[in-house]
Amino acid sequence: MLNKKIISVSCLSLLTGLLLAACGSNNQTSTSKTEVSTLKLLYWQAPTILNPHLSTGFKDAEASRITLEPLASFDGNGKLIPFLAAEIPTVENGGVAKDGKSVTWKLKQNIKWSDGTPFTAADVVFTYQYVTNPQVATVSGGTYDVIASVEAINDYTVKVNFKDVNPAWYLVFVGREGMILPKHIYEPYNGRNAREAPANLKPVGTGAYRVVEFKPGDTVIYEPNPEFREADKLGFERVELKGGGDATSAARAVLQTGDADFAANLQVEAPILQELEAAGKGKVVTDFGALMERIIINHSDSNKATSDGERSSVQFPHPFFSDLKVRQALALAIDRDTIAKQLYGVTGKVTSNFLVAPEQYVSPNTNYEYNLERANQLLDSAGWRDTNGNGIRDKDGVEMSVVFQTSVNPLRQKTQAVIKQGLQSIGMEVELKSIDASVYFSSDPSSNDTLEHFYADLQMYTRGNVNPDPGAYMKFYTCNQIPQKANNWSGDNNSRYCNPEYDKLWQQSTVELDPKKRKQLFIQMNDLLVNEAVGIPLVYRANVVAFSNSITGYNLTPWDMRTWDIMNWQRYN
Repeated sequence: MLNKKIISVSCLSLLTGLLLAACGSNNQTSTSKTEVSTLKLLYWQAPTILNPHLSTGFKDAEASRITLEPLASFDGNGKLIPFLAAEIPTVENGGVAKDGKSVTWKLKQNIKWSDGTPFTAADVVFTYQYVTNPQVATVSGGTYDVIASVEAINDYTVKVNFKDVNPAWYLVFVGREGMILPKHIYEPYNGRNAREAPANLKPVGTGAYRVVEFKPGDTVIYEPNPEFREADKLGFERVELKGGGDATSAARAVLQTGDADFAANLQVEAPILQELEAAGKGKVVTDFGALMERIIINHSDSNKATSDGERSSVQFPHPFFSDLKVRQALALAIDRDTIAKQLYGVTGKVTSNFLVAPEQYVSPNTNYEYNLERANQLLDSAGWRDTNGNGIRDKDGVEMSVVFQTSVNPLRQKTQAVIKQGLQSIGMEVELKSIDASVYFSSDPSSNDTLEHFYADLQMYTRGNVNPDPGAYMKFYTCNQIPQKANNWSGDNNSRYCNPEYDKLWQQSTVELDPKKRKQLFIQMNDLLVNEAVGIPLVYRANVVAFSNSITGYNLTPWDMRTWDIMNWQRYN
């Protein structure tokens, strides 16, 4: 059986009611600690860059999180835990302004970067300047748009001033998108040359371990950071993060052969995981945070190009997915139950929602249906019929033919096959395309195969809010988040969907201080996305990892990277 724990959680006052499944905590103890050793991590989606602000992929953020830290992060209970901050700001301690327009962070003193340079408030100010610089084109910049200014009150105090009242002050400088960069290292690369920074490949951080060797797409080698504030407590002399291969072989290396200590993102069919775990070398740990596997529908035409060669441009609407009836038919033709039950098992649940957690934000108003007959009726009524007898619907000389892309992953390829079968049965021609994950999730503006470029009609991947507050996640679907050549292909709205009504709801949520009213705004946003069939939610999936039985001290959270607490990991007999 998969090793799962259900924990009830208490969150911030405005985040009560959060329910997380299987936090994955392991607090076993032992009296006989072995010699400090090598920790072997497997990420079958290999990291290609170690600057999390320049990559969409979790793989890069996971590898970066070993060296870089935010001011604070949320643990599995939804509680803010300080990292570089000396304390968590509150109204009571004066950190959170009563008018909701600013937050003041006090920083830990005597923290040093791994090169020995002192960490100060100037680094926090610089990180804000860097992530919001349009020439840098970071993937995290949108989260920081609510900020008017960031000022260093002194070396160890930072004040963040918001453009308006902000109920979600903890979205910035917190968690995955809050990792602080060293000013003295990155300042010369705060512009169009951002991707040329040597630190993108060999970062200088304040975290537990520092990078000594990095082969992009292959291996990262770390050693203890001698400047780390608790360097004497670290459990390993060496950390090896190995990339490549596939999810099944990664799971086998931990659960069956014992060749590795940890494997991440195990998108593997549930029966296979159960069989591997039976070998007794390790355990599967799952936690349901807010991750949702979905199909992204391209609302633009990837086959047309502007005069300067830009494809998937908002200038050219998609020839048939611009029609609501066609998108609704697409949703009706996908057998979500088969995908969830046969492929994901206990690691996934069917969902019709875009926003799947925390629980209080989940809409009760939506549903999903698998109905090929109704899908065919919708396409008929929209004027899409097979007029030439080749088995493919057409209209005005346009064939209903789609390219459907995702990352290379056996589970995703099997999901693609189920979806293709459904779409073919309603008269769509489907070409499947698989892209190596290191390319697909790289956010490299020079690559045509990234999910931001989206030179296809459909694509599939997992996203979700990386914070108990869904504000930054729901911003993904706003008009100004559309990646395009003008913004160096940055932004999360790669569907190219733009609806002023949705943008208005999101803007209201950024200034609404009443938790009940704000919750309803998020539900309205979710329902609009579902009713408009902007994309197709498939599976609310757990984050599945494997740990060797010899590793302890970890306490996973869905609101940060798996490596967020690596300073606590130890090996025991």
